[in-house]
Amino acid sequence: QVQLVESGGGTVQPGGSLTLLCEASGFAFKDSFMRWYRQAPGQERLLVAAIGPTGGYTQYDYPVKGRFTISRDNDKNTVSLQMKNLKVEDTAVYYCNLPRGSTDFWGQGTQVTVSP
Repeated sequence: QVQLVESGGGTVQPGGSLTLLCEASGFAFKDSFMRWYRQAPGQERLLVAAIGPTGGYTQYDYPVKGRFTISRDNDKNTVSLQMKNLKVEDTAVYYCNLPRGSTDFWGQGTQVTVSP
């Protein structure tokens, strides 16, 4: 079955960096788009970044452009989100996502807190 396991969250000061990792299993990872979403308290879950199967295509939400980088390793079945120059407003639970039409798959999420 599909499994997505996120790690790498934590608490950092503004301007700091974190790298999130999603370990995937149970599906043809190398053939799949992958996405990172985030959900702040009281807000809806929003797309942060997406990457195509080969890594040649990437997409970013406007607030994170130039600060976040999504990448993947198809040999290790992992997708990463490198986050730099973090801001307080980046505080959220970050989720790895496998889009599958009407039924997306989600990881359990990893908390990122940016606090002075």
